[in-house]
Formats: sequence, C-alpha cells, structure tokens
Amino acid sequence: MRVTDVSRAKGDSLELDILVSPRSNRSGLEGFDEWRKRAILRVKSPPLDGRANKEVESYFKEVTGCRSKVTAGMTSHQKTVTIEGDPSAIIESLEKALQ
Repeated sequence: MRVTDVSRAKGDSLELDILVSPRSNRSGLEGFDEWRKRAILRVKSPPLDGRANKEVESYFKEVTGCRSKVTAGMTSHQKTVTIEGDPSAIIESLEKALQ
C-alpha cells in the first residue's frame, strides 16, 4: 500500500485516513492497515481530553510543515486528518516518513 491509497486530494489540501494507536512507547507512522485501508499512526498520548488528537495534528505538522486538523473520528481510533498545502508535496513528505 501507498499513501495515495489512503488519501484524497481536496483542492489545496489532502485528506488522509488513519488508524491511531494511542499510549504507544513511541510516535510515528507504522505502515498500513490494508483491511481498513488506513495508515497506522502510533502516538504516546492517551485518548483522554483530546490529547491524542492534538498529538496527531502536531505530528503531521512536524512531518509535512503544513497545518493539519482531525476532521473526522474525533472519538474513534479511525480518523481523517486534513492537511493543508500542496497534495503532491504532502504525499512525498508522508512517503519519506514511512521509510
């Protein structure tokens, strides 16, 4: 699987479908869940008071350099993140982070 399989370009942004694994010992992209068609993101934060969502948003900002926001799945492990910017540049950054 590739990032393009779990994302969609929406104008000047990219929507990325992810599966969040909170309370991990490290943060980062870990590959793909092929059954759910989502990228797997591990975060150290617990899923309390929106802490995991904030870590998800800051992780994608750090990796891509673009503003990001969780736009769907606020209380679920399955989320959609919208990353603002050039979709092709964002995909390239995410592919590098997966290596």
